[in-house]
Amino acid sequence: MASASPATSGPVGKIAAPLWLLALVTFSGTLAMHIFVPALPLAATGLNAAPGAMQLTISIYILGLAVGQLLYGPISDRFGRRPTLMFGLSLYTIAGVGAVLAPEVNWLIAARLFQALGGCAGLVLGRAIVRDTCVPTEATRRLALMNLMVTLGPGFAPLLGGLMAGELGWRSVLVFLCVLGVVNIVLTWRLLPETGGNAVASSGLAVVRNYFSLLRSPSFLGYAIGGGCATTAMYAFIGAAPFIFVHQLNRPTEEVGPYLAVLILGVWFGSLLAGRLIRHVPLRRLLVVANLVSAASAFGLLAVVLSGHLSVFAAVGLMFLFTLGAGTASPAALTEAISVNPQVIGSASGLYGSAQMAIGAICTALAGLGDNPALAAASVLAAAGIISQLSFWIALRFAPARAAET
Repeated sequence: MASASPATSGPVGKIAAPLWLLALVTFSGTLAMHIFVPALPLAATGLNAAPGAMQLTISIYILGLAVGQLLYGPISDRFGRRPTLMFGLSLYTIAGVGAVLAPEVNWLIAARLFQALGGCAGLVLGRAIVRDTCVPTEATRRLALMNLMVTLGPGFAPLLGGLMAGELGWRSVLVFLCVLGVVNIVLTWRLLPETGGNAVASSGLAVVRNYFSLLRSPSFLGYAIGGGCATTAMYAFIGAAPFIFVHQLNRPTEEVGPYLAVLILGVWFGSLLAGRLIRHVPLRRLLVVANLVSAASAFGLLAVVLSGHLSVFAAVGLMFLFTLGAGTASPAALTEAISVNPQVIGSASGLYGSAQMAIGAICTALAGLGDNPALAAASVLAAAGIISQLSFWIALRFAPARAAET
């Protein structure tokens, strides 16, 4: 019978953290990115800022997520998951207060950078804690379940952010994030055990060596690059979506949010599917097949655009399949990547997450090139599908055979 206590014993003899809490601290980091997007026009008016400057509050946030994840992994490997996460959540909350009080746009941009640097602690350490306490197959199941919880945030964030900004003003969105930060700090302090007992207490030089060892590993690089192309490449379409639906398909602006919510549902169902299939399908086979679904959907979207038959139904339907494949592949790719060297799980988690965000940022930037957003986004997704398949092939080629995972 399962214990009702906040933490239960994990399958490898460690104390497992409550999965709902790990999901909460994980999605808080990305929630702050998605929820503020609808408030940008009102914030631009309130701060007398140009639209381009307000866009920086989003792109700088993504940059902070990418850079910060490189730091938290090795820090947590040396000093422990719990104190490192507490520091990150505190920085997230303090920077959020600075964002609420921002008198002009440059102040807001700087505050958002530090907010991202704090928020990405949950992204790195949530999944590292899961891997600390589980063997690979069970870790994949728990990561898939956590993804189910986490993806609810980005799915509803634009709708919630637009409602709050319209009714209470754009600063209310930032106040909400501050409150969330305080809740996370209290819950982490009360409920989260330390799980990184097997981590190596490395010197700064050893941390650098750990990163170089991962970067020299064809297996890790294959999973990291493939995982990024398989998952965050979808940002290319999300960033171009307002222009595709409004300018190219002549749909009203208020329809964009629901269309994007359907894509997030694809990730949600993919995570649910991964949790079911992992009990019956080998992890590495699941990874490759799920990504093939995404790649095929991307080429389908490219064919529709090139043939001149682009429609809302085709775009949303094919992107739903793309995100379904991404959601299914995501926990498998992550589990494989951070299992390459079990002694530096935190570093591997951080480097993997940073690669994801960097690839997502590159794909988003490439999708902004040219005067045909749909063609640009579809081309980026198709290219990402090819790269991810090649990367996974390389990873599997060099990965050692795994014994029983259960």
